[in-house]
Amino acid sequence: MHIFLHLMKNLKILFIILCCCLSSQNVHTQTLDLPNFVIILADDLGYGDLGIYGHPWIKTPNLDKLAEEGIRMTDCYASSPMCSPSRAGLLTGRVPYRTGVYDWIAPDSTMYLPIEETTIASILKTKGYQTASIGKWHLNGTFNVPNQPQPDDHGFDYWFGCQYSLEHLDPVGFFRNGKAVTSKGYAADIVANEAIGWLEQRRDPDRPFFQYIAFLEPHEPIMSPVDLIEQYLDQGKKAEYYANVTNLDRAIGRILNKLDELGLSESTLIIFTSDNGPAQYTPDGYFNKSHGSAGPFKGYKRHMFEGGLRVPGIFRWKGKIAPGQISATPISNTDIFPTLSQLAGIEIPKELVLDGTDISPIFHNEEVKRIKSLHWHFYDPWGGPQSLLREGDFVLGAQWDAGDFHKGGRFHPKEVSVIKSTVLTDFSLYNIKHDQYQVMDISKSEPRVFKKLKKALITYHKEVMEEAPYIKIH
Repeated sequence: MHIFLHLMKNLKILFIILCCCLSSQNVHTQTLDLPNFVIILADDLGYGDLGIYGHPWIKTPNLDKLAEEGIRMTDCYASSPMCSPSRAGLLTGRVPYRTGVYDWIAPDSTMYLPIEETTIASILKTKGYQTASIGKWHLNGTFNVPNQPQPDDHGFDYWFGCQYSLEHLDPVGFFRNGKAVTSKGYAADIVANEAIGWLEQRRDPDRPFFQYIAFLEPHEPIMSPVDLIEQYLDQGKKAEYYANVTNLDRAIGRILNKLDELGLSESTLIIFTSDNGPAQYTPDGYFNKSHGSAGPFKGYKRHMFEGGLRVPGIFRWKGKIAPGQISATPISNTDIFPTLSQLAGIEIPKELVLDGTDISPIFHNEEVKRIKSLHWHFYDPWGGPQSLLREGDFVLGAQWDAGDFHKGGRFHPKEVSVIKSTVLTDFSLYNIKHDQYQVMDISKSEPRVFKKLKKALITYHKEVMEEAPYIKIH
C-alpha cells in the first residue's frame, strides 16, 4: 500500500509539473497578478450561531464585520451534514459519495480521501500557488501514517494539523509536516497562531497562495476561556458554548487583521463557512455542551434537513466585491473548487466530474448559471431524507431502499459493500421559501415540479452511486 501511494503521489507531482510547463513558460511572471485564497472553516457551527445571522446573544464582531465588508449568503450549504464528507466535498468540488468518504471517519478506519482525487490545492499548484493546510484534517483514518494519503498527498506544500476533534485546551495530537508538536493554549489560538506565522514567515511574497484554515471550534469537547464564559453567565448552561464561538471569532479576527497589516486584503478572497449544522445537545452523551442554533430551520448535524446542511457563508475581497451585499443565491461548498479555479485562470480537465459550479458572478450581483442542480446524498435512517435536490425554492427529499448498508451509526467501507436497490422511495417536496421548517409536503399540489425534480434526483442518485467506491449496486 505504501509503495502504491508513493507511486500515485509521484504521478500527481509529475502531472502538476507538466501542467505548469504547458500553461506557461514563465510561471513566476504568470502568477504575479493572480489572487490569493483563504478558506476559513468552522466545525459544527450552526446557521444561526453568528450575530450577523441573527443570534441574540453570541458576540461575533469580527465575522459580523467580515460579512459587512463583503457578501453574506443566506442560502449557503455544506455538501454533507457530517464533517468528513463535507470536507471532501469542499476540497474536491464533488458530492462526497463519489470520493468514497461516506460518513465521519473514525480512528483507524479504512476510509480516506483517495489520492487520485483532485483537490483545490493540487489544481492551484498547476498555476504556481503555494498551499498550506492548517487545523483539523479528518480525511483519513490513520493520520501522519504513510499507509493512507495525508495533506501533502493532496497538494499541500505545508501542513499543520490534527486528525479529528481534540480537547480545546492544551490539545495533544497536532503535527507539523509530519513531526509531532507540543501545543499549549486554546485550539483556536493555536490554529490562528500557525496561520499567522505562515503568512509572516513561511509564505513567499512573490507567489500567490492558498491557505485552508480549519478550526476545531465549536465542536465538542468544548473548552473556553474564563473571561469569555463570564460574559455569558446569565445564559446558564449555554455560557461555555457561546464563549467558544466568541473565542473562534476572536481568533479569526487576528488572522483578518494580519492580512490587512500585510497589505494582502485587496489581493485575497476570503471565504468563511462551516462544515455542517450544529451538533445536537445530548445531556448524557458526548455533546453535552453543544448549544448551537440552526436558526429557523429543522434539524441538526447529521440530519438531511435544512438545519443540518445550511450554514453561514461569507465572501470578502476588498476592492473586488462591493461591501454590504446579501445574496439569496443557493450555493454549496462544492462550488468553491470551480470558482477558485476560474479566478485563477485554470481550465478544469473535461474528464473531472464536478458537482459544483463557478459562483463568481455573485461577486458582481450577477446570476449564477448552474449546470447541475444542488444535490446531496447521505445515508442516515434517523436524520430525515437520504437524498436531496434543490432547484429554485423547491427542495425534494427521498429515502433510500438501502438494506443493511448502515451499521452501528457509521459506515466503514469494508464492513458493508452492497446497496439493496437504487430505487428511491418516500419522496417529499417542500417550498423552502414559504416553509422553512419543512412541514408541508406539496408534491400533490405541485405535480409538474414534483415529477421533474423526482426524475432528476433519481438520475443524480444513480450516477453518484455508480461512481462511489466500495458500493455494489444491484
